[in-house]
Amino acid sequence: VSFSSCLDVAAISMDMGEALDVNKELMTVGISNLVSGLLFGQTGSYIFSQTIFTYRTGCWSRWIGLMVAFSFIAVIVSPVNFLEVTPLFFLGGTLIFIGFDLVYEWIIEVRHKLLITEYLVLLATFVAIQVAGINAGIILGVIVAVVEFVFTTAQSHHLTRVLKRSRAAWKPQEWKLLQDHGYNVHRPKIMTFEIKGAVFFGSSLHLLSRISEEIGITATPKDMAEVSLASPRRSGINRSPIPPSPNLRMRHRKGKVEKQEEFSRQATGLHSNSLPDFVVLDLSQVSNLDASASRGCFLQLAKMCTKRNIVLCAAGANPRVEWMLRSHEVAYNILDESEIKAQMQNTHEPTNQSLSEKLILFDTLYEALESCEKKLIMKLQSHRQRNQRLEDLVPASRFSENCPKTSISTVFTHFLGMNKEEAKIFGGIESEGQSFYDEIELRSGDIVFKRNSDSDAFFVVLAGSVAVFRENSAPVSTTIVSGAGSVEQKTIAKLESSLYRKGNELGEVSLFLQVGGIFGFVDFILARPRSFSTVAARDRTVVAKLSKSRLDRLKSENPSLDRIIDKILLQASILELANVSEP
Repeated sequence: VSFSSCLDVAAISMDMGEALDVNKELMTVGISNLVSGLLFGQTGSYIFSQTIFTYRTGCWSRWIGLMVAFSFIAVIVSPVNFLEVTPLFFLGGTLIFIGFDLVYEWIIEVRHKLLITEYLVLLATFVAIQVAGINAGIILGVIVAVVEFVFTTAQSHHLTRVLKRSRAAWKPQEWKLLQDHGYNVHRPKIMTFEIKGAVFFGSSLHLLSRISEEIGITATPKDMAEVSLASPRRSGINRSPIPPSPNLRMRHRKGKVEKQEEFSRQATGLHSNSLPDFVVLDLSQVSNLDASASRGCFLQLAKMCTKRNIVLCAAGANPRVEWMLRSHEVAYNILDESEIKAQMQNTHEPTNQSLSEKLILFDTLYEALESCEKKLIMKLQSHRQRNQRLEDLVPASRFSENCPKTSISTVFTHFLGMNKEEAKIFGGIESEGQSFYDEIELRSGDIVFKRNSDSDAFFVVLAGSVAVFRENSAPVSTTIVSGAGSVEQKTIAKLESSLYRKGNELGEVSLFLQVGGIFGFVDFILARPRSFSTVAARDRTVVAKLSKSRLDRLKSENPSLDRIIDKILLQASILELANVSEP
């Protein structure tokens, strides 16, 4: 009765085009059945057909219900059998009319409002009800709907290539290197992809094919065999997941398969110059990942990239996805991963093309892009003067204690590539001891500003690092329930810094800003409340605060310097727009 009442209320609500109070309607049915039971009657629910018929005829008065009740009472107390004197063709015709109208509406007219797969589920459910009955038919319909969902999800596209760059402050000549090589339109050396939705066994192979096609690598027959035989029991990326087997000995013979693999290697060598050096996967919008997809897609992609000297990175994974990647050895454990990242950040080591044999996980997308950009610039400038970036003036570790401060003139010169005249203006102001900004020294975890506070200034990082917190739409649990019990997933960020204790209050970290990073300028220009929060990511972090009052005074005292700052804000705004995924 409860189930049928829910269906009746939903159907009546859809036919009326208005929302009904389901709780109130179910309480009405419950009270009616209680009274019926006390009077030795039978259980019941809405007469759906009569309700729809009455509503469509425009008889919306409560007297209809009272008349029906009095009619039933009259039938019970009357000594006359009404079925003997009532024309049955009238009752039969009315029922046939209502049934025909409902069938025509839900089978014929609804075709223009449903996708073909949804319409097939509807027809299958209708036929199942006619053949097997209402209960079995609904169960079969649910099963068909589940199969349809799996099929549709497997066929949907979760992959989008995006044009994003890091927030690092590169010199103009380094920026040009990245523009000409790293983010070249035709042959980019850094490629970024967004993956959305749930990735499971039904969509993993399609996703792997899409990524491989976008990168420009072709899976060999051996790669495809490894994908098909991928199993959670097979661990270790440094060895083939395919054990010796009589059924697979033909792979070690000289034959058709070996020739195909040789042809594929030759083809890869011919196009190696057009392949990227780094591939970054944004997993921040991946809601779920199962074991078969983690090995059948991401593990095999990492192995295919390693064979072609491509470093594969991923960023933004939620605790569940991160645990799945680490537990299946698709990604490094936290300690080994820290060493790998240190190699990528080390400017005194040559570029190691075989640096990554697994997936390298980063907290944020911009952190991953910054590491890739830095390594690429080192490679491109290996035959020139050694690369030096603002962050190279401080230790490579984000949470190091020794953080020498950089002057704001050096930051602006580095960021804009100012000419000698503009640099002279800054140098003169600093040599005279004048200041158009305030320096603020912070400890790890100190708040620079909070979300929804007044935007009376923008800031520049002079030393250390600043974490940007975005508000969480929903709290994310770090406790993973596996087959062996509950596991507390410890992310890299939690091990590195105590600032993540601010997460419950401020949200989740979206990016880190290093020396030269400019932040808070968008809200400052638009004169709106802060849209995010910022926290010092390590001790001895120093930021320059350029307040509105000081900039207003600067306009009259030093117009040349004011124009340079406007130029800074314009360039920072352009870089912010360049990182927007959608137009």
